[in-house]
Amino acid sequence: MSFSPFTLLFVAAVVASFAVRLWLASRQVRHVARHRGDVPLPFSATVSAEAHQKAADYTLVRVRFGMLTGAFGVAVLLGWTLLGGLDALNAAVREAVQPRFGDMAYQLTLLAAFVVIGGVIELPFGWVETFRIEQRFGFNRMSLGLWLADLAKGVVVSALIGLPLAALILWIMGASGSAWWQAWWFWAWLAWVGFNLVLLVLYPTVIAPLFNKFEPLPDAALAERVRALMQRCGFAAKGLFVMDGSRRSAHANAYFTGLGAAKRVVFFDTLLARLTPGEVEAVLAHELGHFRHRHVLKRMVGIFAASLAGLALLGWLAAQPGFYTGLGVTPNLTAPNHALALLLFALALPPFMFFVSPLAAQWSRRHEFEADAYACAQADGRALARALLKLHEDNAATLTPDPLYVRFYYSHPPASERLAALPAPA
Repeated sequence: MSFSPFTLLFVAAVVASFAVRLWLASRQVRHVARHRGDVPLPFSATVSAEAHQKAADYTLVRVRFGMLTGAFGVAVLLGWTLLGGLDALNAAVREAVQPRFGDMAYQLTLLAAFVVIGGVIELPFGWVETFRIEQRFGFNRMSLGLWLADLAKGVVVSALIGLPLAALILWIMGASGSAWWQAWWFWAWLAWVGFNLVLLVLYPTVIAPLFNKFEPLPDAALAERVRALMQRCGFAAKGLFVMDGSRRSAHANAYFTGLGAAKRVVFFDTLLARLTPGEVEAVLAHELGHFRHRHVLKRMVGIFAASLAGLALLGWLAAQPGFYTGLGVTPNLTAPNHALALLLFALALPPFMFFVSPLAAQWSRRHEFEADAYACAQADGRALARALLKLHEDNAATLTPDPLYVRFYYSHPPASERLAALPAPA
């Protein structure tokens, strides 16, 4: 491995991002632990000391577990790059596959082998999170058999979707010319955007039912109330469905999914069991607020714009020999380097993106406040406040997060800030 500006920049980003993550996590641990014993005054009449302490303990365990997995992730990242893991995998796959089956088979095998190895490495942490942390706090309802079945289904679905998309992207990269309008990264971006739009249509009706059962909302009165709300808000959906979320977790949620005529409203059965009809209406009004303010569209445009910039950057990096050698990989001489470039970029990008994540989090929190305000105009704001309190308690979300940790990570405002902007719950 040769040291180059790419090496130094990558190492600096990895060290700096990991140091900041550890510092933020330690702040969160100290802040939550310090306030564990006392329920904040605005919640003293609505949140029990037991629930507050459970939320604090759950938060502390998850943050500490995140510190452990973060350290392990850095070790794996360095193992793949500067310590030669990806280089060794590439050499083995190239020698075994490329002479007999050709360039495309070699590149797809390399991508698949990398994903499989990465999944196996992360598997124990997923097991600990589900069957130790979530189980300890009463959230997990999955059996080991169901967990393994979900894992197997996920692998099959990912292969059926991911391999054709990867083959298309690799073909585009190999067929590009030298003229600006032939740049592979632009056509690859168009393919990626088209793939995501198709997936938004297919996910609710084809993919999601492979993992959960979706049944029409059985409560006729609630269904009529929801339809009236959507009519007032000018929103049309293909159907109202209840998902068997309780089969896997005690966490509660509701969401919209799909695109165009395929849009549908989905309630977790755990949510319906916990909230009153008025509270369900208020939560749904909040979700409708995201559509009214076009938050979903804005986020999609932002993601697509960022992906275009990222692919353009990769288009330049892929032509730089130092990009490969500086990150511990010897470029191929007898085979394409397109798959290698994609993998190296996927490995190297997260430490740099970490430093722009607070901007995305701040943008998301602002959207949540706007959706709350819309919900108060279309439904009962006090019911929304009651629902938020119940959901924070049921999901064991701490009421006393570290303010800086919130600004850096939280996509939703903490309960204290959201409730301060809502009418007091009755």
